Amino acid sequence: MIRRIDLRGSTPADYRDVVPRAEFDVDAAVEVVRPICDAVRARGVDAIAELSLRFDGVAPEQLRVPQEALDRALAELDPAVRAGLDESIARLRRTCEAELEHDITTSLGDGATVTHRMVPIRRVGLYAPGGIAPLVSSVVMNVVPAQVAGVTSLALSSPPQKDNGGLPAPTVLAACALLGVDEVYAVGGAQAIAMFAYGAGECAPVDLVTGPGNIYTVAAKRLLKGRVGIDAEAGPTEIAILADDTADPAYVAADLVSQAEHDPNAASVLVTDSLRLADEVEAELDKQVHATRHTERILAALGGQQSGIVLVDGLDQGLEVVDAYAAEHLEVHTADAASVAARVHNAGAIFVGPFAPVSLGDYTAGSNHVLPTAGCACHSSGLSVRSFLKAVHVVDYPREALAEVAGHVVALAEAEDLPAHAAAVQVRFPR
Repeated sequence: MIRRIDLRGSTPADYRDVVPRAEFDVDAAVEVVRPICDAVRARGVDAIAELSLRFDGVAPEQLRVPQEALDRALAELDPAVRAGLDESIARLRRTCEAELEHDITTSLGDGATVTHRMVPIRRVGLYAPGGIAPLVSSVVMNVVPAQVAGVTSLALSSPPQKDNGGLPAPTVLAACALLGVDEVYAVGGAQAIAMFAYGAGECAPVDLVTGPGNIYTVAAKRLLKGRVGIDAEAGPTEIAILADDTADPAYVAADLVSQAEHDPNAASVLVTDSLRLADEVEAELDKQVHATRHTERILAALGGQQSGIVLVDGLDQGLEVVDAYAAEHLEVHTADAASVAARVHNAGAIFVGPFAPVSLGDYTAGSNHVLPTAGCACHSSGLSVRSFLKAVHVVDYPREALAEVAGHVVALAEAEDLPAHAAAVQVRFPR
């Protein structure tokens, strides 16, 4: 069901070359979405209607979701789901408010100041996937940090559902209503990203697009990121679990299965120095996969080249492997898990110990589940309040403060053969 990679007794030059990884050819997908984005730019709403019919099997009568549909979805929402959303929103809002950066002013003498000012992005487009599963949790993960950051113009888009009269999934609409987001569009995939970038119908262009999606959504982000800001190029979801012989094989298997449930291209990777654990996890996988609803999808993910059990000599080598893999989600199931987790450099989010499964982070941990994938956690962070803020330096120097450094400015300008730069200072101090 799941392959093994045995690294015991070996020290590869670069562990990135040997860890499981999915093929994710965004460049090829860019050429697929280019005509889609061009069509939306040229023909707006008409092109989106045609593309929705082609890809989603339904063309909504209007792109913007009516307010009454949002209100109705919230009124009809299962109370247990609403309670879960309320808790998820409250916990995420608390962590976002704690992360919120404030302006910092540095005094440099003689009244000179430089202020590091945090400014919210003016208008943001948020994308909530609706393909294999309508991810209502992604609405929360995108909207809450944007609201805490102070973004005043929010638009959200999610694919139209044929069995919902061309509207996005009811739970997605309900979450929007619960969060007070009233600008919602029934548009999916690459055409949604193009709508945000260029504007179409009632949707004005945005400054930033955030949210996960399939390879074509990612490709549209790559194609249009010169036109609009993007959060990341997030590929198929992934989990890595670093475990030793203290780990519970049933817990480990369940967490591998839960991630494989997302998508046939999802990656589930176990890194362990325990052959016994590897054997027991395989036995648990066989039992658990056939007892769940999405068996075919999970089998495809676990059996793909992106998934595997990696055998290592010990935790030191295991840490090298998981740092090279740079997982979107990393679970640590070891003795003294907190200390081991503290040694990890590269991961989108780290889940410590047997009672912090990734599922917790997907919904109510208070963390954000929009995270870097495909090894990008070695240089990128997940979605947060900071994603919706930009820093601006405000320079305020009176005459006396400029006079103090004028000679240095002139000397450096002349060293770079930029005499007009020097003159722009000298003209303020005529002899």
